[in-house]
Formats: sequence, structure tokens, C-alpha cells
Amino acid sequence: MFFLSDFSGVLSLYSMDKKGSIPQPLLPGGQALVNPHLMDGHNFYVLPKLGKILVMMDKLGNENYQPILIPVEGGIPEKGLGDGYQDQKLACVECDVEKNIAYFDRDDRKNPETECLRVDLTTGNVTSLGRSLYGNRCIGVNSDHSKVILGDGYTAGDVVLYHWEEGMKERKLLYGIPLAERDGKTVSPSGIDWCNFVDDDKGLLFVSSIFHDDGGLTYLGFDNPSKPVEVQIRGLQHSGIGELIGSKKVKGNLFVLSYNIDGTSWLYEGTFIAGNPPSFKITRTLCGLGQLSDGVVQGLDWQVNKAPQMTVEYVLSFTKANMPSQLYLYPPNGKGSVTRLSDEKILGIPEDYLSAGEDASYTTWDGLRVSARLYLPSSKLGYTGPRPLVEYVHGGPQGQERPDFTWFSMPLIQHLTLNGFAVFVPNVRGSSGYGMRYMKLVDRDWGGNDVKDHLEGLKHLEKDARIDSKRRAVVGRSYGGFMTLTLASRFPSMWKAAVDMFGPYDLPKWASRTPPSWMPYIRLAVGDPEKDRDMLLDHSPKTYLANLTSPLMIIQGKNDPRVPEPESAEIAADLRKRGVQVDYLVFEDEGHDVLRFKNRVTCYSKITEFFLKHLGS
Repeated sequence: MFFLSDFSGVLSLYSMDKKGSIPQPLLPGGQALVNPHLMDGHNFYVLPKLGKILVMMDKLGNENYQPILIPVEGGIPEKGLGDGYQDQKLACVECDVEKNIAYFDRDDRKNPETECLRVDLTTGNVTSLGRSLYGNRCIGVNSDHSKVILGDGYTAGDVVLYHWEEGMKERKLLYGIPLAERDGKTVSPSGIDWCNFVDDDKGLLFVSSIFHDDGGLTYLGFDNPSKPVEVQIRGLQHSGIGELIGSKKVKGNLFVLSYNIDGTSWLYEGTFIAGNPPSFKITRTLCGLGQLSDGVVQGLDWQVNKAPQMTVEYVLSFTKANMPSQLYLYPPNGKGSVTRLSDEKILGIPEDYLSAGEDASYTTWDGLRVSARLYLPSSKLGYTGPRPLVEYVHGGPQGQERPDFTWFSMPLIQHLTLNGFAVFVPNVRGSSGYGMRYMKLVDRDWGGNDVKDHLEGLKHLEKDARIDSKRRAVVGRSYGGFMTLTLASRFPSMWKAAVDMFGPYDLPKWASRTPPSWMPYIRLAVGDPEKDRDMLLDHSPKTYLANLTSPLMIIQGKNDPRVPEPESAEIAADLRKRGVQVDYLVFEDEGHDVLRFKNRVTCYSKITEFFLKHLGS
């Protein structure tokens, strides 16, 4: 089996025997791969017939991914497509490891359009499947690659389908109303995810929000594509608030469904049954029960054994708020229990010193439920009295804070609790994981009603005797950095300290600094830098920065393409002109993340020391 790990201090690629062995590094030391949480497409695919592994690599976090090939046993990376796409971004969205055919999004970093490329990795032949301002992403392909489903996405969840077939000069509309044909009318977002060809290629099976706001299975027949059909799912084991987030074909009519239930993962194996109406029957639960509960699946793969009868062997990685990710293997006959293959530990810290967190969900100002977690120091640490509070704000905004130790935030949250802080983590409106309507509430309203949700959550915590709300700080990254700056500058009396990690500061200027391919999305989802300039300035932290009274730390990656370094440098310069002390930390070898272990140690330590200095413990 092949997997990602940061054993060596950077995220890299390893292999090990499925029966257990010492993990073998496959890349030269020091070469860091991209964080899969942030990456478009996939990090790697193993190509057994070529004896190669396709690995997507960038340069120090600049997100200009390039396809790299290494021997399956590991070795020196070689360029998969030569220098033809140098300084461009190629995202591998799908790869057929039997036929060695891959599909890439191509962003040349100069023009706003994105192109879909089909690449034969055996011959190096490249076919363009067209380009679009809104993605033209491959989101489905049949087994012989004669038919491809392409998707345009205008804002999060607003997806229109096109189909392309061999011999076509250009794609043709399959389902949905293109933006240019809407004439100002509101169109409900479809929420369409990866499309699986089923029923002898007569139709598609995919997850969508067409029938259910929290996602459901949908069948779309090619004979009547304007009439999608709901697919009833039988045999689900979970309960709670969340959504169906993905479906993937294993073989034939056997599929895996993925659910996110209030931040935790549930995986099901099941069978699609064609008919009128079509249905889906769950055959077993792969994640969500027993030792694989209350956490997050980071990766899932399988191996199909065809003889004498078809069996499937699943391998997955799974993590919790207080547990690093571990590898698990299901036996191929489907009858045995799952086996844990790894025992990754946090050296020097007993497990019962870490915080599992507790539910802190609340009803916000307009009656909506906001899911939230509160992480308190373990009683084993011996802290007494009310704890100073740190609010952590996730990025996105259409993201979600989950009990995921592999993500940047959870080790930081745990480090803060070890140092005596309580950490509040709300998933306010705009977060993913709670249905389409909830997620879309933040469109064109950054710094609007989302702010009210944060204030309401903090108001609820003021009633908690375990929390000292007079000693309060806020930290966030990306959109969370934007929200940190917003809260600290618009409500200065609430905070003793704030840490902004690469957050947008001046929304119109930030939009002009991003790659051209981002502009169509920003105009629709955030605001047009010219037509909506007044609204964007009204919501920009820069407008209110003169009100800031709390100490501020700014953290930035030098090679960040999403929130370029000049955005953070401008905040520091503006504050220093006013004579305000600001701590400004730039990582020269990072992008829109802090990925390398040595940098994370510095980052976590600096943030914690900053809060200890200004809040105490």
C-alpha cells in the first residue's frame, strides 16, 4: 500500500507491505508534497502496468502543480510532461490506473479560462477537451474513455453538466442552466459531485442537492437528461445532522458512499439497483462504528480480486481530534473485522493529556443552529480556575473544522489546551457539512451575517463558568484570517490578542492580486472589485483597522498564490505607520499553509507564546 505521511518532517510518499513492514520512503529527502486538504485534485496515483507512480508536485507552496513520475519502488523524480507546462498549474482530477489515462485541469496562470486535458501517460499524447471561465473540469468518464462528463462551477455547489464524446468538436450541454442563459433569475444550486457511469452507460449516478438539501443520490438518464430521478438509499446506520458528500464506483454496481455527519466520517459499501425507480442498498458500514467512529477518513482505496469470485479489499486512513491518522485494512472476504496496521503516537505526551472536545453548538441570532466544538484542557494537566479563551476560525469560508489531527488547526488547538487555554471552534453560516442552503449563506456576504454568528457564539460562552471571557483572543487562517482581522478591528474591546494567518485585508485589492482564473469565482461569490467596490470596502478589515487596540501577529507564506504576501505586508506597514507594534512572521519556503515540520514548530510556538504573553494562563 502507498500513503502520504510527514514521518520525515515534510509530507512525502511511502509504501509498506499490507501485512506490516517498515515504511519505505519513495522520494528523495526534503522534497515536500502538497497538503491534500488544500490541493485541487489528487496527490498521487500508482500505475502498476507502467511500473511508475504519478506524483503531483509544486515548488515551495506556489501551487503550480506538475505531474512527476517516479519508479514504483521509489527513485528520482522525472517530469511527466516535459517543460511544456512549466510555471502553470496542472491538477490531476482523475486517473485510470489500468489504462494509464489521466485528466488534468490546466490553469496557465495568465488567462482566466481553465482547460481540461486528457493525457495518455503511456504515449504522452495530450488531448484538449475544451476550456471555460468556470472550470470545464472532468467529473466523470466511462470505462473506455469515449465519453466524458465536464462540469462548470460558478460558485460553491452551483454546477452545470456538459458531455463530450470522441468525434465532437466541442462539449454539449447535458444538465442545468448555464450562467449566460439565466437572465438574472435565481437557479437552485445542483450540488453535483463526481458522476459515475451506470446501467451500461445509459445514465449517470451522482450525489446532488437536487432532491435533498443535505445531499442524496441522483440518477440521470441520457435519454431524458432534463428529468433527474431520486435514488432511495436503504440501510443507513447513522443519525445526526450532516450531508452525503461523495460516491465512487468500486466495480460494476458496487459503490462506496461517503457521509459527513456533524464533522465525522461515515463510509458505506452498497449496490446500485437500476430500475424504475432505481435504488441503492447498503451492504456494510466501513467507517462510523467501533474504533472507526468520531473521527475523519483521510483516504480510502481498494483492490478488487476477480478470481475465483470477486472480493474487495479496502484500506483507509482515519484520524480523530486527539489521535494522529492510522492505517486500517479490511480483509478481502468482507467477513472479518478491520485491522489497524499503524501505531502513530505523539511522542512525550500521554494520550489522556489531549482534549477530545465537547459539543458547543448553539442557536444563533436568527434561529439557525451553528455547530461548534469546545476544547478544554485535560483535567490531568491540573489547571484550576476559569480558562482564557481562544476562538479558532476555519478557512474557506466554505470549509469546516472537523476532529482531524492531520489538519493544521488540530495540533495547534491541542497545543493551546496543553498550555491552559480553552479553544472555541464554531462552524458558522457558510461552512460546508450542513446542507447546501447553509453553505450558500455566505455568498457575497463575507463580513456580514457570518460575523453575527461569531458574536452570538461568544455570548453563549460568557455563561460558562469554566471560561474567562475577559481574557479572549482570536486566530484564523485564510478566510479565517479575514474574519480574525474583521472581529479584532470592528469589535476591539472584545479581544486581548489576535493572530491573522494569510487573511485577505483589502478585498478589492486582494481580488486583483489573485490568479486570473480566480476572478470569475470572486466576482460571483465575493463581489466584483469594480461594480461592488463600495460593498467590498465596507466589509474589508482595512476600513476598520484604525479601531484595532489588541496586539496583532501576522503569519504569511512567501509563495502563497491565494493570499499573496503583499496583502499581509500591507497590514503590517499600515499598522507601523500608526506606531502600532505588530509581529510579522514570513515563512520563505511555504505557500497558503505551514506544511514543514520545522515551520510548524515555530508557528505553533510563536502563536502560543503570543497568547500567553497577552492573556496569561
